[in-house]
Amino acid sequence: MKKLFISQPMRGKSDKEILEERERAIKTAKAFLGEDVEVIDTFYTDFSPEEKPLEYLARSISDLAKADVAYFTAGWQDARGCRIEYTCAVEYGIDRIE
Repeated sequence: MKKLFISQPMRGKSDKEILEERERAIKTAKAFLGEDVEVIDTFYTDFSPEEKPLEYLARSISDLAKADVAYFTAGWQDARGCRIEYTCAVEYGIDRIE
């Protein structure tokens, strides 16, 4: 079973929209890989509103380091954090699904 990291734009989306998109990504990744996946939870609920966006990104990159494969949802190219996660995945040889 592969560990799956999901990179998705979140700005301007409700929690419901984010979680629904994550579920679609999980289903698509399972079908693409032909196996079940262990999802690395990057829907962080333990940050306060005072946290800086870079703190979220730092944590997500730490989680990305644990992944076997990273799934990039639609629109990732337009989100600064997703682009950085993508660059990290490429540079460190993590398989990607776009």
